[in-house]
Order: sequence, then C-alpha cells, then structure tokens
Amino acid sequence: MIQFLVETQYIKEWFTIKSEHQHLRYNPLKDEWVLVSPHRSLRPWSGQTEKLTVEKIQRFDPSNPLCPGVTRSSGIITPQYETTYVFTNDFPALLEEGPETEESDDPLFQIKSAKGTCRVMCYHPYSDVYLTSLSTKQVVDIIDEWVRQTEEMGKKYLWVQLFENRGQMMGCSNPHPHCQIWSSSFMPNEPRIKDQNLRKYYEKHGKPLLKDYVERELKKQDRIVTDNEEWLVVVPYWAVWPFETMVLPKRQIQRSW
Repeated sequence: MIQFLVETQYIKEWFTIKSEHQHLRYNPLKDEWVLVSPHRSLRPWSGQTEKLTVEKIQRFDPSNPLCPGVTRSSGIITPQYETTYVFTNDFPALLEEGPETEESDDPLFQIKSAKGTCRVMCYHPYSDVYLTSLSTKQVVDIIDEWVRQTEEMGKKYLWVQLFENRGQMMGCSNPHPHCQIWSSSFMPNEPRIKDQNLRKYYEKHGKPLLKDYVERELKKQDRIVTDNEEWLVVVPYWAVWPFETMVLPKRQIQRSW
C-alpha cells in the first residue's frame, strides 16, 4: 500500500539535492511503501486556512460532567476528587460482558466476539489546565496512575491503549484535561500489523527492530527532535503526516505482566 506523504517542511534532509525529487520510503513496521514528494511543498496554497482562536475555558463548569460534583448523563455524580480520577466510560465502545458469537468459516462474512472496557482518566479537578502546565509532582502522579491502570487492565485483556485527543479539530468533545484508556480482548489492526513485522524482523536479524532503529537515528542525527538519557523523540524516516514524531526508549523495555 502506497500512501501519499504530506510535505513536512521541517525535515531538512528532504530539501537537500539528493532528496529533492519524489521517491519511495519503506516503513518496516507496517511493511508498506510511502511516497515522498518534497517538491510539492513549493506549490502555492489556495486551500482552506484556519484562524487562530484562543479558547477561554472556565475553571469550573457546572454543566461539564468531568468537573467535581457534577452529575453525569448516567446519573452518577463525579466525586470531589483532588488529584486524578478514573471511571468507566458511560458510553463505552467495549463492554466486559456480552454474548459469545458463533464464528463462521465463510471467507466473506466473518464475526468474532469482542470484549473489553473503556475508562476515562481526569488529570486534575480544574478544567483550565493542561498536562504541560501542571507541576512535576502532578505529572508524576498522572504517570503513576497510567502505570496502575495499564498493569491492572493488562492482566485481564490482551491490549491496553492510553490515548488523548485534544482540541475540537482532533475530535475532543470536552476541554477538561483527561485521557481515555481502552482495553480489549483482541489486538487492534495497527498494533497487530506492527507486532507481526516486529516479530519477523527479530526472527530474521536476531535483534529488536526499534532498538536497531534508535541506534541508527542516534548515529545519523538527521531527524531527532529531542532526546535525553532514556528517551528519543524522532521524526520517523517513513513519516506520513506534516507533524509526526515517535517517542522511543533507548533501552529495551518489555511488558512486565
């Protein structure tokens, strides 16, 4: 599958003589090729542009279900929490209980059972703060809770995913600082495909793909955004978005449960 790469102006390599023309780049995590067309960044832009808007958020909104003391649509009252607060989503995509489906061997109409749970995690009782504006201790408390939730849900389910959408453009319907934690009895498509290719690479080379990739990027020093003793933030060689980074550990980390 070939995907068109939206031009990424901040990757300087793409603007050197050797990379100023279209070419393909291989994404080993997904076993697919990405079309890179850096010269398209020179075309004039006549499409839609967005005006910069500054959203004024109330510290406490009595109609916001994530604020302490507010009654959610389910009738449950959000408690007067002071640090983090985790609860099961009132309208989850996955439920822990459900009927078992009868699997079919029909090549065109197949079905399988899917179970899991979806949780919401509030970072702070105030709505007008962001993760980046919290103190170091508050951020550590949030990370500790991420760890607890991941370990707890990971003992029961195959896959646990923490994610955060911020801003209306990204589909976030609530400005309160929060994330979601989904766990499922199955592996979603993106991680399933990457898991298969990571296994293939290890079987062929005897080393983890991402560990090799980190070492190569540290040596090249072309796409690194920032790094420290433990982590590397890099624009992936096979990037497909205008702003895309990968956060990778510098040491091999394995699942602990």
